[in-house]
Amino acid sequence: MPLFLEDLQVGQRFWSGFHTIDEAQIKAFAAQFDPQPFHLDGEAAKATLFSGLAASGWHTAAITMKLLVEFGLPLRGGIIGAGGEISWPKPTRPGDVLAVFSEIEEVTPSRSRPDRGMIRVRSETRNQRSEIVQILVAKLVVPRRSDTTPRSGFINVQRCSCARSARLGH
Repeated sequence: MPLFLEDLQVGQRFWSGFHTIDEAQIKAFAAQFDPQPFHLDGEAAKATLFSGLAASGWHTAAITMKLLVEFGLPLRGGIIGAGGEISWPKPTRPGDVLAVFSEIEEVTPSRSRPDRGMIRVRSETRNQRSEIVQILVAKLVVPRRSDTTPRSGFINVQRCSCARSARLGH
């Protein structure tokens, strides 16, 4: 069931399914979007900083997004980015099995737009050896539950806007 802002709390964790990446995927993505030798040619890649074929960081990011959308972060209205920071501490290699582990770091209702809020989420994409191949800290826009939306649980008054708290008698 997709989650509204009120359903989210700091420290809440989510994990995705898995995606196995192979040499053909790496080369196809690179040919179209990041045609550098260390993404296209295993032999040429040996003489680079990567010491072998490595997926483009943007390919890893695209796989991360797919895993988050399909399995990992069930947000109402979809995953809508409003900025973030990304890093790739280790390369993604052919044969890696990737999964994404996410944790909510911040939940902030909007003061000017009562129908939404922002969350900050740290998502680590890991391979089968639990090595982190990508870190994404993203700010995401999440809709708030309207007065007519069925509720699933309780409302945390500390996260309610002043106007909403007043309507609820708090």
